[in-house]
Amino acid sequence: MVNGDTETATERFGLFWPGKSKAQAVAQIPTSATLIPAPEESIDWDNTKNIYIEGDNLEVLKALQNSYRRKIKMIYIDPPYNTGKEFIYPDNYQEGLQTYLEYTGQKNEAGEVTESKKETGGRKHTNWLNMMYPRLQLAKSLLADDGVIFISIDDNEQANLRKLSDEVFGEQNFVACFVQKSRGGISNDKLVSENHNYIIMYSKNYEFIHKKRNLFGILRSEIDFKNYNKNDNDGKGFYALNPVSGPGGARKGNPFYRILDVEGYWRYGKEKMLELIKIGKVIKINNSLYQKTYKNVLVGTKKGASTWLNDVGTTANGSQEIKNLFENIIFDFPKPVGLIKFLLNFIDKGDNDVILDFFSGSATTAHAVMQLNAEDGGNRTHIQVQLPEPTDEKSEAYKAGYKTISDIGKERIRRAGKKILTDYAGKLKERKKSLDVGFRVYKLAPSNFVEWNEEKAKENIQQSILDFAENKKSDASPEALLAEIMLQSKITLDAKIEKKNLSNGGWVYMVDDGNLVAYVDDKQITEDQAKEIANMGPAKLVVVDSAFNGNDALKINIANICKEKFIKEFKTI
Repeated sequence: MVNGDTETATERFGLFWPGKSKAQAVAQIPTSATLIPAPEESIDWDNTKNIYIEGDNLEVLKALQNSYRRKIKMIYIDPPYNTGKEFIYPDNYQEGLQTYLEYTGQKNEAGEVTESKKETGGRKHTNWLNMMYPRLQLAKSLLADDGVIFISIDDNEQANLRKLSDEVFGEQNFVACFVQKSRGGISNDKLVSENHNYIIMYSKNYEFIHKKRNLFGILRSEIDFKNYNKNDNDGKGFYALNPVSGPGGARKGNPFYRILDVEGYWRYGKEKMLELIKIGKVIKINNSLYQKTYKNVLVGTKKGASTWLNDVGTTANGSQEIKNLFENIIFDFPKPVGLIKFLLNFIDKGDNDVILDFFSGSATTAHAVMQLNAEDGGNRTHIQVQLPEPTDEKSEAYKAGYKTISDIGKERIRRAGKKILTDYAGKLKERKKSLDVGFRVYKLAPSNFVEWNEEKAKENIQQSILDFAENKKSDASPEALLAEIMLQSKITLDAKIEKKNLSNGGWVYMVDDGNLVAYVDDKQITEDQAKEIANMGPAKLVVVDSAFNGNDALKINIANICKEKFIKEFKTI
């Protein structure tokens, strides 16, 4: 206790800003939106496990909750850096300047200035935090128990992001804050040329993944071992030569003696040094002593460092990668593929790990996942989410026909996939394993099912009742209805989909090898059709409510058929 200060029940340590409670509540509000398929923009729709989603990532993350909760192995995001310019995610709950000034006491309710200096910087941080908070909350629920998230950021919001992430993911789950060289120095920068970004890493459960040793920095990039290129062909593998002199000399207490006609301070005592010389681990070269350090010993024991310089690439590398694909630079400050590949090496290579990027931009993450799978035979799949933000009409991208950022991302995946298949054709043939470079495109849209509209009902209650009874919207396609049913049924968007004709007329969708059967036909379902469907043995049968044409008795009879066939769930929607 200092000067009588005591901790009170109303005060606690944390990050606070105007609108925080509203931002937190936003994550809890269910979305009424859905995702509709766009097979015509997709590649290898029937076989691919990769997903590309166009839409506001806040609503998309909500839409994914049922199907992907606790299934994402790794999330990487590169959100807006809040440099002072307006950013593209102006959610409805964000505070205006007037409201902010009232919250902070700089203006009263009458709009009168109560402080001599109006403050706008706080609103800048407020808007950004309100944008990020619910998205991180939703992201956390998607992470698997052994999942991790990486977030790129610069100095504008790094400190706030750390505190925000401590609150969302838990301070105990913080892993590291890496420093990445993002570009070269520029002479017209401020006093210091800030040519770095940060990448903050959190785990879903630190204790859980700490037991899985390969997750943390002990998995190192091949770049870290580029100097381990010597080999005596004695079965011990590649090694590097490192000085065996004692760092710090007498100041650090290193022993001083003469050995092999070389005098100096050494890492080891004389007895230990003689033993290493005897077994060939210490050798003399040009009047200096060196120790052989073997690569295979370091892998799995040496931890990665938290500072990265040139090894993982800069935005210049990212721009060149896009230029190589598109023949002109059409995207500003893209992350390099090498960076995302390096991050992917921090997670265990399991079967079918799902990698999510919900600020996808130019789709570097998708490119990196395909590239690394080609290199190491992995089965990682990716989910990209990107707002269809318009490109500048004066930009090369717009002139080339790419009207939105998502247009660029989708085309990059197409081109990168073709290039990777060509570049790794020999390795893929030798491995006798196909490489998934396709993707299914989905787009955020209003629900295909009619929602009760209170305002419309006030104007015409009879028509509102008729519309609501119709259940599904008249322009809803069967494919769109199925996608919404899959999301509500906790089926992932990459699930296998088959359209099966029924011998008694009509057809159904069989999804995920029979885990779900969906009847979305416009025609009324019959008991004979229901019996045929039940004999397929689905775990769940979903029928659009309009298929009963108001016949409640038919609905009851089909429910009883499902019970007799031990179908776990029968649902109308």
